[in-house]
Formats: sequence, C-alpha cells, structure tokens
Amino acid sequence: MAVSPEGAPCWADAMFDDIEGAKDFYGAVLGWTFGETSPESGDYTQAYADGRAVAAVVPTVPGQEGSSQWCLYFAARDAADVAARIRDNGGELLMEPMRVGDFGTMCLARDPGGVVFGLWQAGTHEGFGAMAEPGAYCWAEVFTREPEKSDAFFPAVFSYRSRQLEGGMDFRIYDLGERSVLGRMRMTDDFPPEVPPYINVYFTVADCDEAVSRATERGGVLRFGPMDTPFGRFAAISDPQGADFSVIDVTATTGEMPRTTDVD
Repeated sequence: MAVSPEGAPCWADAMFDDIEGAKDFYGAVLGWTFGETSPESGDYTQAYADGRAVAAVVPTVPGQEGSSQWCLYFAARDAADVAARIRDNGGELLMEPMRVGDFGTMCLARDPGGVVFGLWQAGTHEGFGAMAEPGAYCWAEVFTREPEKSDAFFPAVFSYRSRQLEGGMDFRIYDLGERSVLGRMRMTDDFPPEVPPYINVYFTVADCDEAVSRATERGGVLRFGPMDTPFGRFAAISDPQGADFSVIDVTATTGEMPRTTDVD
C-alpha cells in the first residue's frame, strides 16, 4: 500500500507482559500469524493477516507492567513538524520523534484530555499492508471525558473537518478530505473512573459472533455487544491482559446511516 496521507491512521501496536500469550490470543481471535523477533529490535513482532502486515506486539517496557493498551499511529510527512503542532495546541510529547533505522520515524504523544497516540513518518515501513479485510485494522474512536479538548486538538494538528452525529449520542466524526478517518465518543458514567481516555481500535472479522466466542473462550472479556449498526456488526472486548479493542464484520450492516451536521 502507498504511504498514507498525513493524519490518516497508518499503524497500531501494543505492549504486553506476556507476549506469547498475546500472540496465542490474537492468532486465535483474528487469525494473525507473526514474524520473527530479535533482541536488537526490542522483540518488536509484526502481525500478519493473509501475509500482509496489520499490527505489531512488543514486550512491556520494564516498570510499565500491567498497562497493556493498543496505540494508534497517525501518518506524518514530517514527524518533527507535527510534533511542534502537538505542543502548540496543548498536547504533550511522551517521546520525541525518534528514527527507527530505515523503517521510519516514530513519536508518542498525548492530547490535552489524556488520549495517547503515536505518529509515524514512513521509511521502508509504510504502515498497514491491508485495511478493512479480515484480521486488519478498520476504524478507531477517541474515547474521552473531555470531548471539547479533543475536538479542538485533533483538527488543529491534522487539518480534519468535523461532523457531529445528530441525536442523543455525543459522537463526532473527523474527516480527512472526503474520507472519514476517526471517531470521537464522549465517555459516559458507564466507564469506571479508573479507565483512562484512550483510542479504541477496530479490527475486521468475517463473523463478529464467532470472534467474540473465540475471544471469551481464551480469557477475553466481552464489554459491549455484539450489536448491529449501519457500519457493521461489532463488539467491544478486553483481551486477557486488559488491552481494549473492538471487532467488526463490515459486511453485516443494518439500518440507515445516521445523519450528521458539519461543525465549523
């Protein structure tokens, strides 16, 4: 696949205390296979769906055990320029732009409401080798208790246009050109106070209910769903190490697309 335009989600990875357990779980639930690892790369291990790179798993950094969570990376033409915009708009850099060999340049950041995300300036590693196919990334949503902060921050950093979902749910869609690339959901009281804001990553599956069964049989926890929507049948899951993600069957759509209103 070609290099993603700036601001488009382009990669996802997660740290795990039990890396072999994570590989077993996601291999069973999403059908992933895994590449070779080496100590020189920090045992960073790419996951593949039908032979194409779709994500990566990596051992937890010492001192950060027990904090498994998926991290979504946004494409950057120049990571240093985007990092400057992050600072200028109230965000925090957790890791300054860092060259990763010939693969590219990465950066980790946090928005003013506490949502952690990454930047990726592509080198030889261009990002997702597949999207919206079984086992591959499909969509993501910012879950935050301070939506006004995210709504100001992300469009300023990535030049998104914003649309608000009509109706009772506080949900916003960020568009890049004519393409919708990210959602933003207000966290309600249904989320325990100890759950931090985060970006929920959706992976595509051929059958949502089967994926949920495989996940729960292997120690995952069903948090929500399965539920039918105009976008597909989806469910929210926590893996056995506490990392949250969702699965969605994009072929099982029900109902009409919701109406949205452009936001200035």
